[in-house]
Amino acid sequence: MTIAAILGGKGDKVHSIGADRTVRDAVSILAENRIGALPVVKGESVAGIISERDIIYCLRTDGADILDWPVERVMTAPAITVSTEVGALAALSQMTKRRIRHLPVVGGDRLIGIVSIGDLVKYRIDRFEREAEAMRVYIQSV
Repeated sequence: MTIAAILGGKGDKVHSIGADRTVRDAVSILAENRIGALPVVKGESVAGIISERDIIYCLRTDGADILDWPVERVMTAPAITVSTEVGALAALSQMTKRRIRHLPVVGGDRLIGIVSIGDLVKYRIDRFEREAEAMRVYIQSV
């Protein structure tokens, strides 16, 4: 299964934030949507990603003043991205190796979606359940 198939199942709605918006704006979007990260865009291109971790680390070192900083000052850049043709297991492997939880999905330079480690784990669990059911059906039929 590819990233395109996962997006097809979950939808391609993606929240993002402009690089010049404030960290306070990012916190608001993250909280309102109960999500852990936002791709940071300049135009339609992904410039980076801002996550809960990025915000927490900066709060610890620089205090609440960071809430008025532009997102691009706090974001992780460049963002590690994935295309729709990449297999789900390859994406999961990349996330595990790099210790990240979100991958913006790009088509060319344009942001078209995002997948989380939860999306990929759900795919794996669903696949195991389908295979187990197919085995049960097969065993009962012989």
